[in-house]
Amino acid sequence: MGSSAGDGSGASSEDFFGIRRKSRSRIVQWVLVDGDRLVVAACGAVLVCGLLLGLHAADAIAFANANSVTRMASGMIAGTFSLVTLVVSVNQLILSQEFSPAGEFRDRFGGVQTFRRDVADATGVPATPAEPTRMLELLVAAIRDSADELADAVDDHENEEYRELVGRYADNVTDEADRVADRLDRADVSAYDVLSAAVEYEESVQLYGARHLHNDADELSERESAAFDDLIEAFELFGTAQAHFKTIYLQRELTRFSQLTIYVGVPSILAASLIPLVYGDLGGMAIDVTFLPYVTALLATIVLAPVCLLAAYILRTATLTRRTAEIGPMVPQKDPDEGPFEVSYGRERNVDD
Repeated sequence: MGSSAGDGSGASSEDFFGIRRKSRSRIVQWVLVDGDRLVVAACGAVLVCGLLLGLHAADAIAFANANSVTRMASGMIAGTFSLVTLVVSVNQLILSQEFSPAGEFRDRFGGVQTFRRDVADATGVPATPAEPTRMLELLVAAIRDSADELADAVDDHENEEYRELVGRYADNVTDEADRVADRLDRADVSAYDVLSAAVEYEESVQLYGARHLHNDADELSERESAAFDDLIEAFELFGTAQAHFKTIYLQRELTRFSQLTIYVGVPSILAASLIPLVYGDLGGMAIDVTFLPYVTALLATIVLAPVCLLAAYILRTATLTRRTAEIGPMVPQKDPDEGPFEVSYGRERNVDD
């Protein structure tokens, strides 16, 4: 996707529009978006525990001062309560979007039904599939077929340079559609895999290319104009489906995060309450001093588990939101002089947008 091309590291590639993409490090990509959030949070907790024990082994920190550790535990309890309160507020915000009067709900439902009818008409199926993977596969197939039809339609165009430019554009659209179709065709595809494939497909930039080529032509036959219209409609439907799936996915993810935070928050508060008890009272330590660093590090890790869970979910939702922040073609990192089109103010168009 356009706004994510500059992230990470790896080999660069360039498409028809001159947009350079860099493949991210697999580890970074896994931590940011691909990895299961519970596994990412667990890895973060293990790193925290290992860091505490490593600092203790290096004599950088000590667990012998009971006053310091108990003060730390008190701060952890307060912080955990604040985090749980924040998460409950986020959950209430999500739930508020679900409460609506009958008229507003009917408008929302009617909009979804209209969109599904448009998809069915554009793809030639009796009814749009309810499963997101099947719907995206239909839209990708419609884009690929429309691009092939466009390439065939301009074969007889009298302007050779324009014919070659449209041919290269159609080939690029077909290649990108095949790439997305391959990702959707896996047997183990998950809900996030579907959304990720939709997000990484640059339909908005390709929509811009279709509009530019359509309006920049001196003259188009009826078949050529119809091929452009079909391709533009397929891009618009795909963009709508992408935004719809993203909204549903983020609502489900944030709701699941709220639920998991409550599950993890209660043991976290209990662990923070146990830390002072480990250090005993006037009678001395409740456990052997040899095991004190390990027990304290383990309890501190449990206390910090909600923070690790928060980091895991925010990394994915923030990355996904940043990559889809723009509506329509917008590539901030692209050089204005790159790309196949030259645009200047006041240039005449063949037809209106």
